[in-house]
Amino acid sequence: MIDLHTHSFFSDGVLLPAELIRRARVKGCIAVGITDHVDQSNFDFVIPKIITACTWYSESHGIVAIPGVEITHVPPQNIPSLVREARELGARLVIVHGETLVEPVMPGTNLAALQADIDILAHPGLISEEEVALARDKSIYLEITARSGHSLTNGYVARISQKIGAGLVINTDAHEPSDLIDQDMAWKIGLGAGMIKEEIEIAFDNAKRILDRCLGK
Repeated sequence: MIDLHTHSFFSDGVLLPAELIRRARVKGCIAVGITDHVDQSNFDFVIPKIITACTWYSESHGIVAIPGVEITHVPPQNIPSLVREARELGARLVIVHGETLVEPVMPGTNLAALQADIDILAHPGLISEEEVALARDKSIYLEITARSGHSLTNGYVARISQKIGAGLVINTDAHEPSDLIDQDMAWKIGLGAGMIKEEIEIAFDNAKRILDRCLGK
């Protein structure tokens, strides 16, 4: 299992990064992305802290921990510059909080995110076919999520992505210990979204591709 979307207490998670990394490893993860929520007010504080944690604890816990961010509720016009600044500060993994049905995300967020240098568009809601095509063309992955609420559109995201040929990845968006899942549950999340065996396997391979990209491979 590679889980590229989790949160520590540096945003709205409940765990220290060290405990988050350890619990992910116990769940069977070989790699975990710590992607705390950021906007212009906190990214310069959060990113160095996550980098420190990932540097200190990856080896001792026997897991690859990737420092990242989830750019969240940022006005669409500000997303590209914040993505660049996050990269410059050392975020290896950049996610944008997509237009989920259960939060008042500003319209245009999905499009602005896909026009920027990001890795994953999280829980993109009722994303348009044109936006999915842009994700495909830019090799940006769309998320199938285990998180309650955000998962309401998993089936739609899977179906439209399969139709247009965009890449999918399965993540937890974990905020507390009970949110972390093992590989077996990730399979079930994929099946519940209407994905077939081969599509789920490709989603797992996509997570490995993102990981390799984050590691400069």
